[in-house]
Amino acid sequence: MAVTPMRYALVVASLGVASFLFGVSAELKKPASGHAISGKGVVICKYSSDLSVVYGYISIALLAAACASGYHSLFYPYKGKGVPRTAIFGSRWCNSYVCVAFGTTVAAAAFLLWPTVEGHIHHIHNVHTDLESTCPTAKTGLLGGGAFMSLNSALFWLLSLMLVTNAREDYFELEENEKKEHI
Repeated sequence: MAVTPMRYALVVASLGVASFLFGVSAELKKPASGHAISGKGVVICKYSSDLSVVYGYISIALLAAACASGYHSLFYPYKGKGVPRTAIFGSRWCNSYVCVAFGTTVAAAAFLLWPTVEGHIHHIHNVHTDLESTCPTAKTGLLGGGAFMSLNSALFWLLSLMLVTNAREDYFELEENEKKEHI
């Protein structure tokens, strides 16, 4: 089975949708706060057993895989024919969409990573000397926003792949016309 742009598009789309679903699940599973247990001069926060931190890390890993697949799909030598990067990045459209795809990937990673790590830290460091502690959790909404940014990132990688596919066709058409002129 030959690797085609359509197969890469399916891989990038699948990883992006999976990252989105895990990010939304992480947001929905995140508890509003922990249960405070007063001790002698400390407050111990007991958090319910939830999978929000695990889902957050899975979402981040899937986002990274979608980004890596998207980037690799742009330069893969389909049918054994490679295209120089100058032919791809010579187009302003290709260049701008690849930059936007990278930007949305970084933004999505930040929105997913920040509350996931913060939630993980809250679960690990659950003893507070502040007797007024309300057992906080990560900020609400960031995981959901990161999930949507992750989906946007995958869509921009797909748009970039479509533009690069057109640039590849133009490059090979131009190369073929130059060969005909020299004959």
